[in-house]
Amino acid sequence: MSVVAVPELSRWVGDVRGHGRGLRVTTHAEAGLVVLSAWRGDRCAATVRLLPAQAAALVAGLTEGLAALQPEVAGRRPELPFRPEPAERRPLRTR
Repeated sequence: MSVVAVPELSRWVGDVRGHGRGLRVTTHAEAGLVVLSAWRGDRCAATVRLLPAQAAALVAGLTEGLAALQPEVAGRRPELPFRPEPAERRPLRTR
């Protein structure tokens, strides 16, 4: 096992279920890719490598989904089932 430093262009989003689950989004400019990695604790469970156009399509889908979740009543702010976690910088374990 080796420890890899988290790239500068990386963002961690925790799963609402907790228990160390989450998604890391990392930009690899040198390769022209955005990598999504699903985590369970300190182990990477899966990765998806996206070209810029694929990442843009994902962002469009997320944007549409968020728009659909907006409350009908203007000015009403929905209660979040979780507290959003700030981006973290933690070492990654590799196999």
